[in-house]
Amino acid sequence: MNPEQRIPISLSWSGGKDSAFALYHLQRDPCFEVKRLHTTFGESTRRVGMHGISEELIEMQATALGLPLDKIYYPASGDNRAYEKAINSYLDELTEMGIKHLGYGDIFLEDLRKYREDNLASRAFTAVFPLWKKPTDELAKAFIKTGFKTVICAADADLIDRDRVGRDFDQEFLDSLPASVDPCGENGEFHSFCYDGPIFKLSVAIQTEQVISQSYDIVLAGGEAGKKHFWFAEITSATP
Repeated sequence: MNPEQRIPISLSWSGGKDSAFALYHLQRDPCFEVKRLHTTFGESTRRVGMHGISEELIEMQATALGLPLDKIYYPASGDNRAYEKAINSYLDELTEMGIKHLGYGDIFLEDLRKYREDNLASRAFTAVFPLWKKPTDELAKAFIKTGFKTVICAADADLIDRDRVGRDFDQEFLDSLPASVDPCGENGEFHSFCYDGPIFKLSVAIQTEQVISQSYDIVLAGGEAGKKHFWFAEITSATP
């Protein structure tokens, strides 16, 4: 396809391995041209959802990738309306730029894909999923083999040991996972922060300060209240 005919697209960017690998595939797809990244941050925390990654580190990634970063802020409201309002405002901005496609690193969560597609279709946007239905064990190994460098930034404390958090996503990490854990953490078992690889113009210098535990209130089967525990690596810039 002629470069001038490539479809402009904005990629949903969490800072983790799946969005990084989605970018890798999109940049090699002759049909698309990734024009921008967009990341949603908590309005008060200035961090990426369950990744716990700071706005500063996401900005450093975008600079290292050589792509513009659009930041979307939403308040903690207890429902999805605040998030959807923020996204809709961003879609208005993309419409003015002539961008009508959004990319995602989702792999096999059908309900999440449908949610994204339905919301975008209502605004005449199209969702693109470059990693969709690829076997996650193969994806994980291909990601490592391709040369990406990623650190585990958060993990379900019931499934993954504390000493694995803050360390690299590599073959040793994959070998340590229980059989019940998806190799890409697609069910939310763990999250990551990508700091180097073939899509980066330069490496993002980071360091892990400490690993902390945090608990969240959840509703258990049967409607009973319960707690969910996660490990979070406090990752900061190592640039002087």
